[in-house]
Amino acid sequence: MDHAAEVKKFDAGADEAVVKAIIRHCGIALQKRDSSLVSCSDPEELKRVRDSWGKKKLGLTDDGEVDAAIKSVCEEMKATREKSRVAFYYLVAKKLGKLGSLVKST
Repeated sequence: MDHAAEVKKFDAGADEAVVKAIIRHCGIALQKRDSSLVSCSDPEELKRVRDSWGKKKLGLTDDGEVDAAIKSVCEEMKATREKSRVAFYYLVAKKLGKLGSLVKST
């Protein structure tokens, strides 16, 4: 799967460095088709996204804020049957204003 192309379907000006950082974060999860996708109809999946991505990786503490961003991304991507994990995480980080925190300063 071309992760950058998936992200650019939703954000034409997507930052390649941020996309690469998300790919690194997801690691082996992207090797299997099922784990490379996000299911908005699975509450456990969305809880995992909130806890491991929104809270742990992005450093947020407000469950409601992260849940609202996730819900918004589910709505934005609802026409897409197979939601790329990389694109989903990118859009959640963007909605939460955390894209810059994903790329280490050099």
